[in-house]
Amino acid sequence: MSELPQILTDAAAAMSGWEGAAVVLAIVYLALAIRQNLWCWAAAFASTSIYLVLMYAALLYMESVLQVFYLGMAVYGWYHWRHGPDPDHALPVKTWSVATHVRVIAGVFALAGLSGALLGRYSDAALPYLDSFTTWGAVVTTWMVARKILENWLYWFVIDSVSIYLYVSRELYLTALLFAFYLVLIVIGYIAWRREMYGGEAEAA
Repeated sequence: MSELPQILTDAAAAMSGWEGAAVVLAIVYLALAIRQNLWCWAAAFASTSIYLVLMYAALLYMESVLQVFYLGMAVYGWYHWRHGPDPDHALPVKTWSVATHVRVIAGVFALAGLSGALLGRYSDAALPYLDSFTTWGAVVTTWMVARKILENWLYWFVIDSVSIYLYVSRELYLTALLFAFYLVLIVIGYIAWRREMYGGEAEAA
């Protein structure tokens, strides 16, 4: 805890105005996502556009590719949440079976291992395996958010915990602090979505 003031000082010194804007928009996105507000996807699109440039400049190439995916998912999420199957077009919160989770997690590790090896061999990427793990994990989890799969919040908790180390190592201190704050919001989001799902009829995906 004694190092916290210095970390905050370093964060302020290293922070750019663009990173600050991206962080604010990212917080707005998650806060609106917890409330299942459609406008979360607009905030996500704006934040992602900024992070696309920041991640490339930090030599986090897989994270840069991830931002491109996020842009597409922001559009997809907006459309899918706006045109849900219910009479009022609301998309219900759903859950996955254990078998589906096992297949998805195994796929993430396999893809992370493959892309990490390729980046380590053919590029100057920083922390290629961790970069790949958080990227592929986020690809899957963002799709889960767009489909309103309850367990997305549990996936995000693991991914964001790893991402904190990744961003600190690249001196993106403010972003690392953002992800630490995310861990708190993730717990709130999981409780809120779970309460809604079990308040009505749970639908297995």
